[in-house]
Amino acid sequence: MIYVFLAEGFEETEALVPTDLLRRAEQEVVTVGIGSCVIRGSHGIPVVTDTDDKQIAIDENVDMIILPGGMPGTLNLEKSEIVQQAVDHCVSEGKYIAAICAAPSILGKKGLLDGKEAVCFPGFEQFLQGARLSDKSVVCDFNGTKIITAKGAGAAIKFGLKLVEVMCGKERADKLHDSLQCDD
Repeated sequence: MIYVFLAEGFEETEALVPTDLLRRAEQEVVTVGIGSCVIRGSHGIPVVTDTDDKQIAIDENVDMIILPGGMPGTLNLEKSEIVQQAVDHCVSEGKYIAAICAAPSILGKKGLLDGKEAVCFPGFEQFLQGARLSDKSVVCDFNGTKIITAKGAGAAIKFGLKLVEVMCGKERADKLHDSLQCDD
């Protein structure tokens, strides 16, 4: 199971594109609202989530969590006890953590990026404590903790396709890429 956490002020593209792509790849993806099942994005778009943070279990069924960026969405995710528990669970169980835009700062502040290659939205690098900053739009570093980071909304399709590749294999991701009519 893959949890996509949405908090007030999340970046809509960074949450919905990866969710859509993973569901097209037939992955079990559950959107989780922090504090409610109706969460308003940073551009005022309300999104009805599959469930809220009080209805989920962070257990062995969780294979990946996704943390979209946006402001103040990232700060609201960081304050969430269930998000912190989910990150800790993924670290201890060797599960995937994917974060895009400002959200890698959550991982950096927890010391999870120390020595890892990572990327974030420009201006948030100071929070990626100990990371080897990359100029790529999407970065996977599976040395130890399995972390995938991405720059921002413009990288949402690449980010989503990388998540599909991680969960389903390169062939499946390539087929999905081709079906989307991506230019690159």
